[in-house]
This record gives sequence, structure tokens and C-alpha cells, in this order.
Amino acid sequence: MRKVTNRADPAPSRWAFRLQRIMLTPTYRLAVRAGVPFVISAGLVLGYMSNEARRDNLTMMLVDLRRGFETQPQFMVKMMVVEGASAEVEEDIREVAQVDFPVSSFDLDLEGLRASLAEISAVATSSLRVRTGGMLEIRVSERQPAAIWRSSDGLALIDSTGVAVGGVVARSDRPDLPLIVGAGADVAVSEALEIANAAGPISGRVRGIQRIGQRRWDVVLDRNQRIMLPETDPVQALERVIALHQAQEMLDRDLVAVDMRLSRRPTIRMTEAAVDNWWKIKDIVVETKGE
Repeated sequence: MRKVTNRADPAPSRWAFRLQRIMLTPTYRLAVRAGVPFVISAGLVLGYMSNEARRDNLTMMLVDLRRGFETQPQFMVKMMVVEGASAEVEEDIREVAQVDFPVSSFDLDLEGLRASLAEISAVATSSLRVRTGGMLEIRVSERQPAAIWRSSDGLALIDSTGVAVGGVVARSDRPDLPLIVGAGADVAVSEALEIANAAGPISGRVRGIQRIGQRRWDVVLDRNQRIMLPETDPVQALERVIALHQAQEMLDRDLVAVDMRLSRRPTIRMTEAAVDNWWKIKDIVVETKGE
């Protein structure tokens, strides 16, 4: 008869088997390798930073490190150069910039400085960059005066868009620029310049271009003469007047105005003396016919 012995079953229990399977999963292995060290490190950091004095010391240390890096010689800007600007505009730019040199390039607010330069009326566009050698380069494009505008505030130089770019003491200071006057003339400069260009053949007699009612123009000539232009197609109307003058010397006659406001019915307004002479001549002609 065989003797029966009780030996332990080598197979793991159900829970032990499940635990071994969990320990072999990638998630568990990652948690052991990374999660546990992270939790320990975070606990140490939180414990260290829980003290206010230690936090302040660490903050000051980081600030000093950053400042020491930003103020290294290769990052310091020592001077400013302005290119493309006249002496007067350059002075305005330096006054607006107000940069205390030397300064770290990290402390330069280029966008804010560009916005400040845009407020200078004489500056059309600007570009800024920090060049090697510690130099801040500002390159600007100035607005070019296209006309002289006479308003209630006096004389001003304006560009082709109507932006004031400077002042002028007397009309004779810029004889090369057309003079425009009248309310609203500054918002229609481009049309006034077209009229001034079309008046080239009689430019020696043109004294100014006046805005009337903020809707149309008069060309003011010497001898107190005017060419009254319509609201639409003023250049074409002026060219018709110039053609008549070149053919018949119309503007050399004793007249006050050439009214072109009605393109289909141009009107010539004569002086009082010319009208009196005309009536005298007509009376003489009538008497002669009566005889």
C-alpha cells in the first residue's frame, strides 16, 4: 500500500498570479522607474520651498543669474545710429527714443520704439535692428512735402496724402511747391496735385489752388483771375481752358473768371471796365448803322 504524503502545491495562488502579472506590465514598470522618483523629488522640492526665506533666496539667485547673462558685453547696446533722416527729423527721433546707453538688448522695446517713431509726422516708415558691435540702427523714410497748405493756422508743408510734414514761414520759401488753400484742401491733395500738373503751361501765372465748399477747386491766377472748375473731371475742364488760351490768348484778355462748372456751358466773366467798353463799342456800332 502506497503511502500518501501532503506536499505544497508549487503553483501560485490566484491573487499572487495577478500581482505578478501586474508587476510585469509596462505601466507598472514605468511607474516604478519614473513615478516613484518623481514623487520623492517633488516632495523634497515642496518641502524646501515651503520656507519663505529659502524661496526669496532662490528667486534672487535666479534674477542675478539672468541679469548677469543679459548684461554680458556681447548683448550690450552702446550707441544709436539714424539713417535716411534729415538733421531736424533725426533730432526729433533721438528726443522721442530717449534710450539711456549702454543698455542690454534684452531691455530694448523695439516695437514700442517703432510705435513712438510712427507718431512723428515727418516719418513715413521706420525699421529698427540691433547690429553687431552694440549699435542700434534706425532706418527711416521721410514724408516728402508735395504742397503748401494755407489754413487758419498759417502755412504748413504737407505730403501727397495730406499729412503735415513741417512748417514754412513764407510762400516764397518753397516756390517749387503748389499752394493750396481752403477748408478740406488737405484731404484732397492728390486731386490738387493733378490740377497743378495740368496747369503746367500757365504755371507762371498760377498763384494757388483754392478748395471751394469742400467739393471743388478754383485755380487762382495773377491779375485777380480765376478758373472755376467743376466737381467732376476738373483736370479735363482745366485742359480745355488752357487749349482755348493757347489758341486765342483768352486769359490775356480783360476778364475776371472762366466758369467751367457747367461743362456744356462755359462762361466768361469780364471786368467792369471791359463791360463798359463793350457797351460803348456796341453803341457806336448801332449809331453807325443808324446813319
